[in-house]
Amino acid sequence: MKGDNHSRLTIFIACLTVLGVVFFDRVSKVFFTSILTFGESIPVVRDIFHFTLVYNTGIAFGLFKNQGIVFIIIPVITAILIGFNIYYYRNSREVSRIYIVAFSLILGGAIGNLIDRIMFGHVIDFIDFRIWPVFNLADSAITIGALIILIKCIPSFVK
Repeated sequence: MKGDNHSRLTIFIACLTVLGVVFFDRVSKVFFTSILTFGESIPVVRDIFHFTLVYNTGIAFGLFKNQGIVFIIIPVITAILIGFNIYYYRNSREVSRIYIVAFSLILGGAIGNLIDRIMFGHVIDFIDFRIWPVFNLADSAITIGALIILIKCIPSFVK
């Protein structure tokens, strides 16, 4: 019975994380597309941090632009694999919940950007630090999830 509770809580945490990322990503994109036109920028801290509305037809950092259906198929396969991974390890005591949260952040970000690709044919980006390509909350969730996994794995590689 205790394993069932652990499993349920793990799945609940994963679902809450994924839904939270998708929700806040969608809300932020709807908000910024309602106040900005394509290419328009609002400085928050001039020359350092702006909100700039751009559309990304490529992957991270605008690489491989205009590849169409490829960037729908790959995230769908990735989402299925990550979802299976979360479900498979839900009972594992060897895989800490921080890994589940990290994978859930990546899954939520992938779903958030996938929604854009399916609905609009591009991803809506708006966070602009001027020294980095413009990105969004889904991209941030993916990056944070990947960094958590990397940080948790480093001690294993150092041994």
